[in-house]
Amino acid sequence: MNFFPPFPQDNARIGLLGVAFDENSSYLRGPAQAPGKIRSAFFSDSSNLWTENETNLGADGIFADAGDISPSQACMPAETEEAASRLHAAGLKVFAFGGDHSVTTALVKAAAQFHPELTILHFDAHPDLYDNFAGNPHSHASPFARIMEAGLAKRLVQVGIRTMNGHMRQQARRFGVEVLDMGHWREVFAMQFSSPLYLSFDMDCLDPAFAPGISHREPGGLSTREALSIIQSLKANIVAADLVEYNPAQDQPGFTDMVAAKIFKEITARMLAIK
Repeated sequence: MNFFPPFPQDNARIGLLGVAFDENSSYLRGPAQAPGKIRSAFFSDSSNLWTENETNLGADGIFADAGDISPSQACMPAETEEAASRLHAAGLKVFAFGGDHSVTTALVKAAAQFHPELTILHFDAHPDLYDNFAGNPHSHASPFARIMEAGLAKRLVQVGIRTMNGHMRQQARRFGVEVLDMGHWREVFAMQFSSPLYLSFDMDCLDPAFAPGISHREPGGLSTREALSIIQSLKANIVAADLVEYNPAQDQPGFTDMVAAKIFKEITARMLAIK
């Protein structure tokens, strides 16, 4: 088994962090198991370490791995922000593996300290804008409400949405969110992202036919190729990213973990393309 070089690394460009946490999941547990599964899939002999634009992610000077944290529910926000901030402070771009989507609030908070005027590009089946879901304002259904009300991003663009309801539509209007539902997802290709970009990729943005290892299977989503086409088209400085809501407990061996590793590879290629 190969491993990414540990943090710190003087010549690395991207810091990796696993957040093994799923206590804010509203339906099924399991995403806490994801960070290690994604790392293993990345190194699987069934593929190689090259991206589709022929970037060798196995070369020296790309990754420094801070390992995984496994915080309690009470400590998760502070511990996650602190761990991500250490990587940003070292001059690294940051890629985090979740975990449920509630970890994104702390990750964005860390990124915003070092990259003001953030834009967020959010791939998801769900808007995750609930003010307070089932009595939990820090639910994985609420991170983008917390992010926008705290002023951590100047712009939020959501792609792949197909579960909008009345409350979240009101929240989207309140925060000025640009929502591209599945009827309009192709409009993302015409968008410009001039400020530092945070990319948050929830695996359930994909149709469950392509990624069954998720907690909330919502038919009618993006294909893997459609999602990759969006990622590969981005001409933006992606300073941080997360990959969340992969649930190995709901997966078949070697299926969704390999899809997650592919998404990780192609996002990393875009992060490396623009400094």
